[in-house]
Amino acid sequence: MEIKFSSSIDAKKAYELVTKLQSHFVNKLNNLSKELGENKPFKEVLWQRDEGIHGGGNRYEACDELLFNTASVNVSQVHYDDEPNKRLRSASAISTIIHPKNPNVPSMHMHISFTEIENEQSYFRIMADLNPAIEFQEDKDKFTCTIANFANNTYEEGTAQGDKYFNIPALNRHRGVVHFYLENYKTQNKQADFDFASDFGTGIINTYIDIIDNAFKNRTSFSVNDIKKQLSYHTLYLFQVLTLDRGTTSGLLVHNQNDAGIMGSLPRFVDKNLLASWEKLVPTPQDELVRKLVEVIPSNGHIDIDTKIKLAEAVRNHYKTYPESLKYQASGNTIPTTVDNHKK
Repeated sequence: MEIKFSSSIDAKKAYELVTKLQSHFVNKLNNLSKELGENKPFKEVLWQRDEGIHGGGNRYEACDELLFNTASVNVSQVHYDDEPNKRLRSASAISTIIHPKNPNVPSMHMHISFTEIENEQSYFRIMADLNPAIEFQEDKDKFTCTIANFANNTYEEGTAQGDKYFNIPALNRHRGVVHFYLENYKTQNKQADFDFASDFGTGIINTYIDIIDNAFKNRTSFSVNDIKKQLSYHTLYLFQVLTLDRGTTSGLLVHNQNDAGIMGSLPRFVDKNLLASWEKLVPTPQDELVRKLVEVIPSNGHIDIDTKIKLAEAVRNHYKTYPESLKYQASGNTIPTTVDNHKK
């Protein structure tokens, strides 16, 4: 499978950054599988944007079902080197979500991307959040400390934007317990920005590995009630991603060539009845979106690959039918123009 990557010097540098982070994370996850699990390494899946002409990417998916519910470490680069009329020159990203199987081990999401816009200054988007089904203060403290150490003078802004972005108004709560989000991040020192993104991503990865290594080893027992708590939390996670997450929605609206990868953040099972009960809590026409999501999920709540594709289509069709409802999507202090960037 041939993928053509951007000829831009900065895009090449960004792609090197995100692939380095991906390799580092996957190697550490594979080591955990070897030491504590079934010794089944993550498998690589490739995808192409317009048959590779405009880029594409790869993702590594978990195979170890003893340790992981679902887990995906995605890297992509989309570019329009051959279409100078496009506003977007290139977008390179790593986006990863890890859902451990043990309910006492927290999930984690991280996204780092670099975007080049024609005749404008390039910028980063940097996100990280810790998502436990059952909260442990030691995990929260360790993740918070790492963000504070690596965020430097962006800590207050990033945590404030993160708390805003991951708020779920209909449920009056957040997704996760620690949130960090910088949108349109850039300074006058481009190399320092690259170093910041690299160091931040590496720090988050190393800390999360330490957290789950400790949890896998020391929280080996759990109850049926703990599993129910995890199922409820996974339902909330799906609800937030598919009704509020602007990055997910933007990716689905730009193209349909990587739906399985974009839906890689979804957990394996959800509580369909619980999800259905939230329909009445969201504003119109978002109630219709929730209803459509419920309709495509099977009665056992299993989110397999076919269901992921149907969910992606449901989200895409909803916002094409009701574009004004994008106002309900989550945002930090600024709203990214991701979809418009891909237009001429």
